Amino acid sequence: MAAAALLRPRAGSGGPGALWRTQRRQRSTFDVAVVGAGIVGLASARELVLRHPELAFAVLEKEKELAHHQSGHNSGVIHSGIYYTPGSLKAKLCVQGAALCYDYCDQKGIPYKQCGKLIVAVEQDEIPRLKALYERGLQNNVRGLKLIGSKEIQAKEPFCRGLMALDSPYTGIVNYKQVAESYAEDFQEAGGTILTDFEVTGMEMAKESSSESADGLKYPVIVRNSKGEEIYCRHIVTCAGLYSDRLSEISGCSPEPRIVPFRGDYLVLKPEKCYMVKGNIYPVPNPRFPFLGFHFTPRMDGSVWLGPNAVLAFKREGYKLFDFSTTDFFDAVLYSGLWKLVLRNLSYGLNEMYRACFLSAQVKELQKFIPEVTVNDVLRGPSGVRAQALDSDGNLVDDFVFDGGTGDIGSRILHVRNAPSPAATSSLAIAKMIADEVKRRFEL
Repeated sequence: MAAAALLRPRAGSGGPGALWRTQRRQRSTFDVAVVGAGIVGLASARELVLRHPELAFAVLEKEKELAHHQSGHNSGVIHSGIYYTPGSLKAKLCVQGAALCYDYCDQKGIPYKQCGKLIVAVEQDEIPRLKALYERGLQNNVRGLKLIGSKEIQAKEPFCRGLMALDSPYTGIVNYKQVAESYAEDFQEAGGTILTDFEVTGMEMAKESSSESADGLKYPVIVRNSKGEEIYCRHIVTCAGLYSDRLSEISGCSPEPRIVPFRGDYLVLKPEKCYMVKGNIYPVPNPRFPFLGFHFTPRMDGSVWLGPNAVLAFKREGYKLFDFSTTDFFDAVLYSGLWKLVLRNLSYGLNEMYRACFLSAQVKELQKFIPEVTVNDVLRGPSGVRAQALDSDGNLVDDFVFDGGTGDIGSRILHVRNAPSPAATSSLAIAKMIADEVKRRFEL
């Protein structure tokens, strides 16, 4: 199908239902298999099939639905690119990706709201950091940024208090699961195959006698799942998020950077209190700590999320407080890089754990911005798990990491080892970069 045809809105595309379809496997040989049907994997598969319509592509997903983990458990914010180091890939891809995201949603009829964001200074010592953020945003070519005073803050957010704020009017919100499912439908319409319930557990080179391809060893890589089923392909691209390090290991590539899961728990405002928040309200980030801090985030369904915190998760897909996996737990706590991170941020980590246990402590953080919020106005809400890449020195890996290997199979694999936040915002721009890298490495 021509690329232009994939840019037309679809009947019902604004609705909540999935538009992609479950496929029966009608073939077992592909030119490229993309492992992982999160938003980055689907965007990349879509970009690849549009660039190379003559090739056969598959997406392999271990769950029965798409965008089930990080892509379906996030704040839904379309970020503008303020925070990131000028000249970094994160900065460039976020600014490009936000523009592409808005254009794509317009073309497909996917609803979004450009509700803006205020980054609010509530203490005098935060104002120099806020001004530095403003300068950084300008260097990153973020549109429409301006510094505003307390009266202008209240004009935009009547219940918010602050000394000064950075106003980002082009920040928005969207349902990223719906965006990811639209990518999946584009991919399928262009001839791609999506295989769900296909948990990849092995990758190896085929022996001459084992290839099912009529073309002999045209498809020399075997990808095997947990049920013993196999597909054959020429090349593999992994976009596995929380399992990116493990997939790299089973393919014989480097185990680092390692993934350490951090759970983020949200509160939600009670429906009758949602009038207090119009757009995104964020704190001025403290450079001594690795995460952005508590913020107010309106959602497409009209609700308002508050948070998240950031605590070590004892299971990579552990969305509840007591979710536990022995393998995931020992993977994390036996990694020296985690302990180096913990020791450098001990007070921050203890405070996060305290706030995770006590609702009043979380509300106290929120009251710095909206004093009227009380414990009676909030409920415990959903959680997400962030795949935080960490090196052996305890440093958060803050930019994109591509990895491959040597030898027959290593040279046929591209691992997207780290696609950090704001990967959902940047997904279409990331996909272009991944497609370029695939072409360079595999000479498609």
